[in-house]
Amino acid sequence: MRAFVLVPLLKSAEQQARREGFSTRSPESRLEEAVGLAAAISLNVVGSAVVPLAKPRPATLLGEGKVDELKGQLAELRVELVVVDGPLGPGQQRNLERAWKVKVLDRTGLILEIFGERARTREGTLQVELAHLNYQKSRLVRSWTHLERQRGGFGFLGGPGETQIEADRRMIQERITKIERQLETVKRTRQLHRKTRRDAPYPVVALVGYTNAGKSTLFNRLTEAGVFAENLLFATLDPTMRGLMLPSGRKIILSDTVGFISDLPTHLVAAFRATLEEVLEAEVILHVRDAAHEETEIQKRDVEDVLASLGVTKESAEENEQHVVDVLNKIDLLEGEAHDAAVNLSVREPLTVAVSALTGEGTQELLALIDRLIVDEERHVHFDLPSNEGEAIAWLHANAHVRKREDGEDGIVHLDIGLTPLVAGRFEKRFPDLSRRLGEAAAHAAE
Repeated sequence: MRAFVLVPLLKSAEQQARREGFSTRSPESRLEEAVGLAAAISLNVVGSAVVPLAKPRPATLLGEGKVDELKGQLAELRVELVVVDGPLGPGQQRNLERAWKVKVLDRTGLILEIFGERARTREGTLQVELAHLNYQKSRLVRSWTHLERQRGGFGFLGGPGETQIEADRRMIQERITKIERQLETVKRTRQLHRKTRRDAPYPVVALVGYTNAGKSTLFNRLTEAGVFAENLLFATLDPTMRGLMLPSGRKIILSDTVGFISDLPTHLVAAFRATLEEVLEAEVILHVRDAAHEETEIQKRDVEDVLASLGVTKESAEENEQHVVDVLNKIDLLEGEAHDAAVNLSVREPLTVAVSALTGEGTQELLALIDRLIVDEERHVHFDLPSNEGEAIAWLHANAHVRKREDGEDGIVHLDIGLTPLVAGRFEKRFPDLSRRLGEAAAHAAE
């Protein structure tokens, strides 16, 4: 479909821009991102423009002169869809469609289209449909010819009958209620899965970051997984998890999450909150940033704002013993001093690592840092077990960090293990007869 991308730019102060729901990024960056969003669903962008606004017009957002000027340009380019990178009211959208004789989509509608195309899991699909129905509910008047018709009704039910638009809204609300019930079931299932992971000895490490920062490429690099990773905005929508072995031999679960973006509508953040809640369970949060992007600091703040809406701040992370690591990705795109500055920053800052997910540079340093952060609570324990306790020995190999094993000629297996309180507790429940021996070994190690 031939598309034209339009970026309305308020000329007023930053505070007013945020109040109106528009971004305060540079016009060039906003245009680049908007075109990227359109490309994410394979639209053929044949033109684009930044339109300065003194203030939004209630009827058409743009002034009459600009609407007429664009009408000729759109006709000349044979445009079928105009993407407006900002919020449009239902009336504004309808009036622009009538004026230009093309379909018009605002930023929220475009993001919903992308989400709908990317969602794969049951929860992701439901979340997309819920957000789409909430968005659609306020726009039922949009150029539908049948909406003013009335359906026949019984007099004792009140009034002349139900109008078609009321019936459509009622049907949408019924569908919303049904999806919300289904999501509660899915959410409970996810909570059970999270509880299982909490009971397992594998810590969760979550990748977060601005969309297109390279999270999925880094995920693939670290886990050798085949996750969809292309130079597209919102390439990943559903969370993906893989097991990963750290250099010390300790196992973790690595989680790739949906990318964040500026000016994401509030109801979309709320709709995908359950998907992002994987972050709340993580012991380590890897904030992947595009170090080569000119607005990497602004993108960082956007991600931190979304994390804060989930209750993850620097203060809360410290209280919950979470570690937030700045991962400066795409350093392969930096040259000379800029590259050296990123690498030197990772040397100076203990929770910063410079990497290239594409070439692998810095990824070993990243894994080593995760290792140091994860194993903080491990205690080095020397544990001797008779060789006939094969089940317990196998369990420790599968669930604990076995650093060294020696099989003695006297039938005793000597294990050097990294033991966390969680693993120790699970071992005691599974093997109560051996728990006292393990407790003595742990006590001896603490002396």
